[in-house]
Order: sequence, then C-alpha cells, then structure tokens
Amino acid sequence: MKLYGFAATRSIRVLWALNELNAEFEFVPVNILAGEHHRPEFLRINPAGKVPALVDGDVVLTESAAIVMYLAEKYPDRGLLPADPKQLAQAYRWVMFAMTELEQPLWRITRHTWLYPEEQRIPAEIPVASQEFIAMATILDSHMAGRQFIVGDTVTIADCVTAYLMDWANEYHLIDEHPRLRTYLDRMYARPTAPLRIAEAFANLQLEN
Repeated sequence: MKLYGFAATRSIRVLWALNELNAEFEFVPVNILAGEHHRPEFLRINPAGKVPALVDGDVVLTESAAIVMYLAEKYPDRGLLPADPKQLAQAYRWVMFAMTELEQPLWRITRHTWLYPEEQRIPAEIPVASQEFIAMATILDSHMAGRQFIVGDTVTIADCVTAYLMDWANEYHLIDEHPRLRTYLDRMYARPTAPLRIAEAFANLQLEN
C-alpha cells in the first residue's frame, strides 16, 4: 500500500489507523506547499488534487475517513471495527458526527483565518464557526464522561478520525472549556501509535524549508 500525504493535514488520520493496525505501507510525501498536489502524476490518483490518497493494488481511495474505514475492514481482526453490531453502528455514527459537525466549522475557521487569499477571507465567519464547533464539541465532551475512547473500551475508527480534530481545535483554543476533550486529546497522542501533532508537524516543515 502507498499513502500519499502531507504533514499536518488529514493524512494524520490515515497514518494513525495504519499505525494502530500495524499495517505495512509506504508513505509518499506530496508537498502541497510546493504545489505537488496539482502535478499531473498526482491528479491521476486524485483528480481533486487533495491529500491523503491511498493506493492498494487496484484500489485507489481518497477522503480520509473513507480510507480509515477501508483499512479497518481490510484488517478486521485488528480491532478498529467493533465486533458488536450496536457498537459498530455507534462507531460509524461518531465518524459521521466528526466529519459533519466538528470538521466543517474548523475548516471554515482555517479558510478564513489564513488559507484563503486575504481578499477572499470573511472575518465574521470565524466567530460564527467557532460557536458552531463549541456547541457540537460540548456534545462529545458530555459523551466522554467516564470513557477512555469514543466507542467501547479500545481505539476504533471513531478515535482515528476524531483525535486529529481535537488537536486541530486545540490549536484555536476551542476546547479550553472542555476538560474531557483535553484529557482525551492528551491520552490519544500519548499512544505509541500516535502520529505527530499538528504543531510539531508544522515545526518540522519549517526546519526542512
């Protein structure tokens, strides 16, 4: 398997799943700062020009959450998918919650903070998106009462997808008032399988450049 990705992006989710699964893979860096995601050879893999992308034989898959779920199903004996149907349904539920309710406001904040050209940024979007995130994060924070992981007693696809978002939100100080989520964030990134945190990945990029 080959994972095409770039540090501090959603590639972190897939790296986390691969590490948890102890799967063999090759990481192929795609430097989006240098525009490598727009090169013809990468656009043949993902016409959207975005990372991550997974190539597994004749399977070419994009979208980080979909890749995490594919990998978990590829290695069903390694525990990222709950065996109990009810817990499996909950794992899928929280993956969808992360992607729709948590990631979208974070992405809006990022675009209007620094990603868009300055003339395209709408500053008023930032507080609105921040409040949307906080409202949904409060739901997850309540859910985490008495829990180490989002579903069941071990890491699942829900954690691989969500832990990265908690680090992203932490960069914007959006979980300062959510003690369970801060504890969860620290616990997840203390795992030996954890990839680099966003700030560390960015710091390494600056050193390389």
